[in-house]
Amino acid sequence: METKKFTTGRGMAIMLLATGTGHFLFPAQLDAIVPPLLPGDPRVWTHLSGLAEIVVALMLLAPLSMKVRNQNLRLIGAWLALALFVAVYPANIYMAIDYSDREFSEQIVAYLRLPLQFGLFYWAWAITKDIKRHLLQLEVN
Repeated sequence: METKKFTTGRGMAIMLLATGTGHFLFPAQLDAIVPPLLPGDPRVWTHLSGLAEIVVALMLLAPLSMKVRNQNLRLIGAWLALALFVAVYPANIYMAIDYSDREFSEQIVAYLRLPLQFGLFYWAWAITKDIKRHLLQLEVN
């Protein structure tokens, strides 16, 4: 079998590094969409979600051979990416509701984030399947 570099998850990792970094560089915009039912300062939630995105990105960039407690680190990262996207979905719902009285262009951005999130759910799930398939091939060969 020809060996090539296995890059599944790299695109998502790059995206998450960029968005995670944005949580620290431009936190005010993200503070504004933290649902008010969450306790404490919204900035804490902004920074925690940004940190989570960066950690998940680094996991997705880990060598395919790296394991934690006998589990593939990149596969764990893909599952955590899916969980992260699900966890932040309420912020997108809150944003869509909160932006309902804003200018139309801002409303469109808020509303488009809702179905876009489902694309991210699918992307993360597809990455888990691809990693599993590749790991299985490595075991067979």
